[in-house]
Amino acid sequence: MLKKRIIPCLDIKDGRTVKGTNFINLMDAGDPAELAARYSEEGADELVFLDISATQENRQTLVDLVKKIAKEINIPFAVGGGIGDEEIVRKLLTNGADKVSVNSACIKAPNLIDTIAGTFGEQCLIVAIDARNINGQWKVYSHGGSRPTELDLFEWALQVQSRGAGEILFTSMDHDGTKNGFANTALKRLNEQSHIPVVASGGAGKIEHFTDLFLSTDVSAALAAGVFHFKEIGIGLLKHELAKAGIAVRKTD
Repeated sequence: MLKKRIIPCLDIKDGRTVKGTNFINLMDAGDPAELAARYSEEGADELVFLDISATQENRQTLVDLVKKIAKEINIPFAVGGGIGDEEIVRKLLTNGADKVSVNSACIKAPNLIDTIAGTFGEQCLIVAIDARNINGQWKVYSHGGSRPTELDLFEWALQVQSRGAGEILFTSMDHDGTKNGFANTALKRLNEQSHIPVVASGGAGKIEHFTDLFLSTDVSAALAAGVFHFKEIGIGLLKHELAKAGIAVRKTD
């Protein structure tokens, strides 16, 4: 049985970690390198580092910060934000990232998925999908959740999978920052149609939300931000409680 992964997410704006609700009302959550080091020590399985303003501001991800974080941790981490071509992917992987996460750029040019997967391998590529439930249909958004598209979550997920994505990171914009639990119904459907790992994001508020997620869906990992940044949930305790519930997790030291 594959063990479930716990993944803190560091949303970066102007060199600082931030956290908001429903993709707005951002507040400072600390230095990203310091947080990354703390999570590595606490037993996080991976990290996701997203430069959330990179696409909106039309600039590349902060490569220097990636270098700094790579020196601080000994666990895999992914980087996203403003990734639009092979060259920036090469820079990020060369400077310490294990994976890249692509969102808006591949909505605009889906063949970017084929290109990255073909050049660097599917294992390096996460396609992030931000979506909101509108009148019963999950619609995909781009540019940090600021621009609606006509894409359907489930149809888009099938397409990115067929093009070579190694993982899908689905964030429910309706659940993001609310601490009311994950979008389990949508996640269950998404995972059932996928043959690649699905990472759940948006809505974690207490340990029971992680337990419910893994018991009601077969997603590979849970991603959260604020509850870890502000020490509302400890990663060691979370893994202990998941194990007690019969969920296979990697042990912490």
